[in-house]
Amino acid sequence: MPVQAKGKGIFLRIELENSLRGVKMDSQLSHFLNVFTGFGSAVIPGKNKFTFLSKKTGIPQVYLWNGENEDITPFGKFEDRIISVFHSPSGKNSIVGMDYEGNEKQQFYLLDENGDYEDLVVSPDHFHNFGGWSTDEMKIMYSSNRRNSGCFDIFTLDMVTREEKVVFEYDGICAPISWVTNSNNQVIISIQETNIDNSLYLLNIETGEKKKIGPKNISARYKSVVLSKDGKTVYVLSDFENDTMAIYSFTIDEPGNLEGILTEAMWDIEELSLAPNQETLIYSVNEGGSSILKTYDFVTKRISNLENIPKGVINSISWLDDRRFVFAIKSPVIPGDIFMYTTNEKVATRVTYLGVSEEIEHLWTRPELCKFNSFDGVEVPYFYYAKEKKTKSTVVYVHGGPESQIKEDFNPVIQYLVSQGFAVVAPNVRGSMGYGRKYLQLDDRRNRMNSVADLASLVDNLIQNKGIESNNIGIIGRSYGGFMVLAALTHYPDLWAAGVNIVGISHFKSFLENTGPWRRRLRECEYGYLGKDDDFFEEISPLNHLDKIQAPLLVFHGRNDTRVPVSEAEQLTKEMLEMKKDVELFIFEDEGHQTDKLENHITLNTKVVEFFKKNLLVNS
Repeated sequence: MPVQAKGKGIFLRIELENSLRGVKMDSQLSHFLNVFTGFGSAVIPGKNKFTFLSKKTGIPQVYLWNGENEDITPFGKFEDRIISVFHSPSGKNSIVGMDYEGNEKQQFYLLDENGDYEDLVVSPDHFHNFGGWSTDEMKIMYSSNRRNSGCFDIFTLDMVTREEKVVFEYDGICAPISWVTNSNNQVIISIQETNIDNSLYLLNIETGEKKKIGPKNISARYKSVVLSKDGKTVYVLSDFENDTMAIYSFTIDEPGNLEGILTEAMWDIEELSLAPNQETLIYSVNEGGSSILKTYDFVTKRISNLENIPKGVINSISWLDDRRFVFAIKSPVIPGDIFMYTTNEKVATRVTYLGVSEEIEHLWTRPELCKFNSFDGVEVPYFYYAKEKKTKSTVVYVHGGPESQIKEDFNPVIQYLVSQGFAVVAPNVRGSMGYGRKYLQLDDRRNRMNSVADLASLVDNLIQNKGIESNNIGIIGRSYGGFMVLAALTHYPDLWAAGVNIVGISHFKSFLENTGPWRRRLRECEYGYLGKDDDFFEEISPLNHLDKIQAPLLVFHGRNDTRVPVSEAEQLTKEMLEMKKDVELFIFEDEGHQTDKLENHITLNTKVVEFFKKNLLVNS
C-alpha cells in the first residue's frame, strides 16, 4: 500500500487504496508491466521434476514442472513471497523460505511431495540463512541472528525430534554453505570479512575446530562451492591470486591447498555445476554482462563452449540426469524462463513460457554494448538502448550495490521507454562487478565521487557520440543507485531534467547509524567509517546539497526496508519540501527493499513512466 507525500512547502501524506484505482496507464504499458518471469530453477533429486519461482500470482511463489506431462503447477500456496527453495537429497521433502511484507526475515517451512507444508524454523523477528541438508536427511543447517541482531550463529535442527542446537557462534556475518557429503559432523561455512571478501572454513560441529580453506592472510572472494559425490573433493571459485574469479579444487583432507583448474583472462566465472557422473563441470562466464556456458572435461582437460544456447544472463544450473540440465535465463527479449539443455544433442529447449507476450514482444530491443573514457581515462562500459537514431529524450539507469552490475537482461520500464522513442543508457561505472577486482574497488571510501563523475563524463560522451539532446536527460536508480541519482542531481545539477530515487541513501552517516548492525561493518568497508570519515560523509551527502537540485524528483521507499531505512527518504523529502522543491514521495507500507508485489510494481513503474514523459518530453 503506497503512501504519498507531495506538494510544495507542505509535508503531506495521503494513504492510497492497496489497488490500482487512481493509477492510470495506457494498455501498452500494462502489457509491459504484466510480463511474467520464471527464475530460480532447482531440480528435485531423482524425480525428473524441478521447481522454480514466479510472480504469476502477484508475489513470488513456487511452481513445479512435472517431467511426465510437462505441466506447470503451484507447489504449495503461501501467504507472502517465497525467497528460496531447497530440496532434500532424496527429493521426498523440500524447504521453502518465506519472509513478511518484504522484511527479508526468512522463515522456513517443510513441504512434502504433495505441496502440503508445516512450520519448521520460525522466529519472525530474526533472519535465517539455509545451509543444506545432511546426506542422510536427519539434520538441516542454517544461520540466524537470534543471539544478537549483528551476530549470525550456525544452528542445526534434528528433523525427527525438532531439537535445535547452536553449533558455532560468531560475532559478525557467518553463513552455512554445505554439509560435507556423507559426514554428520563436518560442514563448510563462510565468514564475511569485508563488503566483497569472505573466508571459507571447514568446521567440525562437534568439536568446534575450524580449518581455513585456501591460503591464509590473503583477502579474496569465494563462491559457488560444489562437492563431489564421495565428499573428498570440493570445487570453488575465487580471486585470491587473480583479478577475476577462477576455478579451483581442494580436498577435505587438505583444505588449505587450492589447486587451480582454469581461469578466464578478462572475465569472472560466476557459477559451477558438477554433472552427476562427476566427469564434467559446467560453468558460466560473465562476458561484459552476458553469460557464456562452457564445459570442462576432467578426463581430457578439454574446455568447450556449449552450443545453441540463447544469449542472455544465465544462472540456477541444475542437473536432471547425466545428459540433461536446466537453467534460468533472462535477456532483453526473454524476460525470464527455464530452459533444458541436452548435452549429447547440443540442444537447448525452452520448457516454460511465462515470458511470452505476443502483444509487445516485437517491440523488445537488445542494447548496443558501448564504452567511453571517463574524466581520468578509466574505461567505463554501458548498454545503449534505442530504436530511433534521433531519440526524443534520454534516461540514465544506474544500478545499485554498489558491488553489482547492470546486465543484458529484461527490464520492463527500459523496454517501454525505448518503445516510446526514449534512449535508455545503463552504465557500469567504476566499482561495478564483472570487470575484475581492481575495477570493483575503484570507488571505495574517499574515491566515492569518482563514480558520480563517471555519470557526468557519460553524458558528455552521449552528447558527442549519440547526438542526444542535452536538455532532456533523466536519471533513475535503486538502493545505492538511488544515492547515485541524488549525488548526480546535487553535484551536477545542470545535466539533469528529472530524477527518480528508489530506496536510495540520502546521507551515508545517517544510513550507517540506522541500518541493521549486521550490515554496518561491511558497508563501512565500502563507504567509509563512522567517526573516522564523518567529514567526508558531510562533504558528499546529497542531504547537505539539496539547495542545488534543479530537476523535479520522484522518490519511492518500502516501509519495511531493513537495508536502507525509510528515514533516508523521509528526511530527504521533508527538507526538499521545506525548500519548496519539486519532489514527490511514495511509501509502500507492505514492501521492504524490493518491490515484489505486483500491484506495487505496477504502481511504481506507472508513476515512473508518467514522470519521465511529463518532464522529459516537454522540450522535445
